[in-house]
Amino acid sequence: MEKELFLTNSYQTSCETFIEEINENKVILHETVFYPSGGGQPFDTGVFKQGKHEFKVIKVKREQGKIVHYVEDAKNLVMGEVTAQINWNRRYRFMRYHTLLHVIAGHLYNKFGALATSSEIYENDRARIDIQFEEGIAEDYFSSMEQEICKIVKENHTISTRSLPREEIEKIPGSIKTVINLLPKSIQTIRLVAISELDEQACGGTHVKSTNEIGAFSFTKVKNKGKQIKRIEIILHD
Repeated sequence: MEKELFLTNSYQTSCETFIEEINENKVILHETVFYPSGGGQPFDTGVFKQGKHEFKVIKVKREQGKIVHYVEDAKNLVMGEVTAQINWNRRYRFMRYHTLLHVIAGHLYNKFGALATSSEIYENDRARIDIQFEEGIAEDYFSSMEQEICKIVKENHTISTRSLPREEIEKIPGSIKTVINLLPKSIQTIRLVAISELDEQACGGTHVKSTNEIGAFSFTKVKNKGKQIKRIEIILHD
């Protein structure tokens, strides 16, 4: 299986690798820096460079256990060595959003025991997270919550990752802060993402190195999405 370089270094923007398979406009690499759609985070875009040719990568997804790169026009692409390079601005913005969603989920879990039901980062520069609370929560809390999250972000907590056997992770309280365990039973080694002492949870996405990199943000809307479930919509400010 191809090596998923984004799991060990979210800041790596390119790699020298080789093509293992070309099927029309679908390409499989030996290793890749491209993140496929998953966990509410959109795929990376970018280019392949081979000789004097450059090929635009327009979509990346997992198919039958492999990461498939969709190329806009693969006519001159051949088997062999290739440089894979992502669109860094797009990736970095998703990293900031993804880390902010972790901060929100961790804060609400620590304060209320609340669990995330789902989250999503949108292509059009916004994100949302759905949180289920154990009991009702005052509507006016969310205006002050934005300031609480802002304070955490500015404290510049570091983000780190580690991988452990599944049986060990399942014994760590709060390591999976979702209503249901979305990780297939076939996955026996799980990656944990930690925000210093504030939060640690299973995740395969990309994140910034410290919360200060998230930057300015705001809650654009908080609405009801079911019994004791709140949807928090956010946007980053540059």
